[in-house]
Amino acid sequence: MTVRTRFAPSPTGFLHIGGARTALFNLLHARRHGGTFLLRIEDTDKARSTPEAVQQIMDSLAWLGLTPDEPPVFQSTREARHAEVAHQLLAQGKAYRAYETPEELVAMRERAMAEKRPPRYDGSWRDRQPGPEHEGKPFAIRIKAPQGGETVVEDLVQGTVRVANAELDDMIILRSDGTPTYLHAVVVDDHDMAITHVIRGDDHLTNTFRQCMVFDAMGWHRPRFAHVPLIHGADGAKLSKRHGAVGVLEFRDQGLLPEAVCNSLLRLGWGHGDEEIIARERAEKIFDIADVGRAASRLDHAKMLHVNGIWLRQSTPERLLPEVLARLRAMGVEPGADALARLEMLLPALQERAKTVHDIADGALFAMADGAPEPDAKSAALLTPDARARLADLAEFLSTAPWERKDLEVWLRDYSDVKAIKLKEVAQPLRVALTGSTMSPPIDLTLAVLGREEALARIRAAAAQPT
Repeated sequence: MTVRTRFAPSPTGFLHIGGARTALFNLLHARRHGGTFLLRIEDTDKARSTPEAVQQIMDSLAWLGLTPDEPPVFQSTREARHAEVAHQLLAQGKAYRAYETPEELVAMRERAMAEKRPPRYDGSWRDRQPGPEHEGKPFAIRIKAPQGGETVVEDLVQGTVRVANAELDDMIILRSDGTPTYLHAVVVDDHDMAITHVIRGDDHLTNTFRQCMVFDAMGWHRPRFAHVPLIHGADGAKLSKRHGAVGVLEFRDQGLLPEAVCNSLLRLGWGHGDEEIIARERAEKIFDIADVGRAASRLDHAKMLHVNGIWLRQSTPERLLPEVLARLRAMGVEPGADALARLEMLLPALQERAKTVHDIADGALFAMADGAPEPDAKSAALLTPDARARLADLAEFLSTAPWERKDLEVWLRDYSDVKAIKLKEVAQPLRVALTGSTMSPPIDLTLAVLGREEALARIRAAAAQPT
């Protein structure tokens, strides 16, 4: 058996972080078993599905590197097939026509609730035959639910799950307007796509018993089910906007790497010993759906930032450069050739202390154009008259220095020794002169990156500022 998994989002909004984890688990399960990972867009809710949401889902999956192995299937294009199966069940006597009006269905629910019964369909058309008065009238097709015993699902995460069939009603599989219901369409699509494993959130668990009715009535082999617990916020409450970012592309916009986001999602509810930092290639070899826990996971943004920092430090400058450039361009900065060369020199140092791509971009801003950025009030306060005099003196001292990082470090130390002052008394005003801030990469690197002419011009400009 070739393993085939699918991720099946509804395009009614952004791709939620929980959906991204579901897609990741489906991809990893397929890769672990040498199988195929598919994408199905469940866009049958025409009132709420939008092209923008479809594109957002595609962009989110592409950013995370969760690329399906075949072109996506759009559920809305398969309505004729869904109707075909419904009519096949009708012809086999496993489904029936139901002629209730919407008003009659409302009255049925209200009556059940008044009698303190579950508001389920009462099967009033299950054994009735339409009369001449029903000729040409609209009807829904309902499947005949099993009336005795129970439905049992051997779930790969939840274990053995069962429900008494008496709790299941004869659900609609084809509406009176000829459109399929979600629970019916999903089964037909999973069968036709030869899906072997359905991995999804445990909020779909109750749907599974109803979907099994269609699989069983058609004589189709059920896929294996794995219902993964939902993701909660750090406080244990259902994940929502108040917990911070919950849409996939929000994490991108906050400067996180897709590798770090996937790593964090992987560790939400699944683990492999003490391993915390797990690359995709490694995950594809060790992921086992059976190791997913049954308890809800908690998304901790602080921990995700920590993981992102680790991935930043482990990444090559070549890997990070496009991410940083994208951030700079979003800030309205388009580096020229000289600025790009400076950025490439700065990257190894900046990535060591950064938690996000934004930190790197912000740390490189001082080198993206000639002239130091305007210092804030706190930084400007360091440019005292004594400090400016020292900067003027330092500029003359460095004017004959070899302009290599290793040499500049020695010359700065020599200057502090000759002047009998602490190095930090030189370095902090110098940082402000060069970068407009008290925070920067190592001062010798900063000098080397700017180059002799630009660095000395900035130092002299700071020294010449009026009191």
